[in-house]
Amino acid sequence: MEKLLDMARKVCDQAEIYFCDPTSSEVMFQKGELHDIESQFQSGMALRIIKNGKLGFSYTKNLINREEFLQNALDSLKGGVQALYDFPHTSELPALKTYNQHINEVTSSSMVENCTHIADIFLQNTDAEIELVAYKEVLNLRIINSQGTDLHSKIGSVGYWLGLVYPGGGAGISRVYEEKIPFSISRNILDNLVKMYNDSSKVVTIPGGKMKVLFMPGSMYTLLWRLHSGTSAKSIYEDISPIKNDIGKQIVSEAVNFYDDPLDAEVSAARSFDDEGVPTKKMNIIEKGVLKNFFYDLNYAKKLGAQSTGHGYRSSMWGGDTITMKPGPRLQHPRIEPGEKSFEELVSMMDKGIILDGVMGAHSGNIPNGDYSVGVSPGLYVEKGEIVGRVKDVMVAGNVYDTLKKVVAIENKLHTCWGGRMPAILFDSISVSSK
Repeated sequence: MEKLLDMARKVCDQAEIYFCDPTSSEVMFQKGELHDIESQFQSGMALRIIKNGKLGFSYTKNLINREEFLQNALDSLKGGVQALYDFPHTSELPALKTYNQHINEVTSSSMVENCTHIADIFLQNTDAEIELVAYKEVLNLRIINSQGTDLHSKIGSVGYWLGLVYPGGGAGISRVYEEKIPFSISRNILDNLVKMYNDSSKVVTIPGGKMKVLFMPGSMYTLLWRLHSGTSAKSIYEDISPIKNDIGKQIVSEAVNFYDDPLDAEVSAARSFDDEGVPTKKMNIIEKGVLKNFFYDLNYAKKLGAQSTGHGYRSSMWGGDTITMKPGPRLQHPRIEPGEKSFEELVSMMDKGIILDGVMGAHSGNIPNGDYSVGVSPGLYVEKGEIVGRVKDVMVAGNVYDTLKKVVAIENKLHTCWGGRMPAILFDSISVSSK
C-alpha cells in the first residue's frame, strides 16, 4: 500500500488507499435442518485520487500491477467529477476494543450445534417452518492517505438470525442477536418467541381505520430510512429534505431522541473513524423532538460550507461490495433512545391494534418526503392487551414526521436490527387498511 501511495503522490495532488479484508463463516438451517455451511474470504483495495479539483477512482480484488491500477484512477479523471475537499490528516483517536480473541472459539461446528438446539425447541413447540442463520464475521480495515493518515481497525462479531415462518406463507416472526464474543440464545428468549408465534397463529380479519401500531425493531427501518434521508447532507444539498430549514425546531414528539453512536464499544461494529479517515463521535440528530444536526461526509460538507461529521461511509441502503463504492453520507450506528416500558407493558397498552413485526415494500412511497406505505409481514393483532391472531393483506401508511409525533410509549431496551439498534415504539392513530 505504501509503495502505491508513493506512486500516486508523484502524479496527483492527493491520494487515499482503502483496504478491506473481510472473512465470514455462515451456517444456514431451513425447515429446522442444516441446509448449508459457507465461508468467505475476499480482500480488496480502492484508490481515490484528487488532481486539479477532480476525483479519480479505481478498485481491485487482486493487486497485480500497481502502474495499471493507478492509471485506471488517472483515466477516470476524464469523467470530470468534482472533488474540492481535502483528505484529512488524522492521527490521535480513542482506542476502541472492537475485537475479542474469544471469537476464535466460534467454529462452524459450534454454530451448527447451537442452531440444532434452537431448532429442536422450535420444532417441539410450534408448527412453524424454521429458518435459522448463525454467522461469524471479522473485518480488517486500513486507510492511508497522502496527508499522513494511517488508520487500522479490526472488528469481530457473532450473530444469530431466527425465523419462525407461518405454514403456507412467507411471513414469519424473526429476530437478530449479535455480540462481540461467543454467546448462546437463552431459553427465556426462545420461549417468548414460541409464545408469540403460537398466540398469533390464528388468521383474523379486521376492519381498516386509525389504530395503535407497535413498530418492532425489525420494522423500524421503515421509519429509519426516511429519517436518514431527511437528515443527510446529500438531501440538504439536493434541496429534497422537508426539514432542511428546521434546525432548532421541534419536528417530532419530545419523547424521541435520535442519535448516532459509533464509539459504543460495548456492541459490535464500533468505529473511531469513518471510511474517509475522519474521526467519529456520538452525535444527537433529534433531541427531545428538536432537530439538532444533519450529518456530512467530506464531499457534501465542502459543498455546504460545513465540516465532515465523520459519516463518510462506503455503503448503501441496498448493501453491496464496499470496495466498489465511493464514500457518501451515511448513518452507520443510528439509535433511538429507549424509554421506560417493557415490551409486555407496551402490548398491554393496546386496546386494539397491530404489532408490526415485519414489513414488505419499505422502499415504497416518497422516501425523501418521509412518506411510507408498507405491507405487514407479519402483523400481529391485539385486542385488550392480548395477542389474538395475525392479519393478512393489511397495509400501514403514514409520514415519518407525523408518525413520530404520535408516540405513546417507547420500549426500555435496544435491539440489534437492520440499520441500527432500536427499541420497539408504540404509536397511536396510524392508518391501517385491510383488503
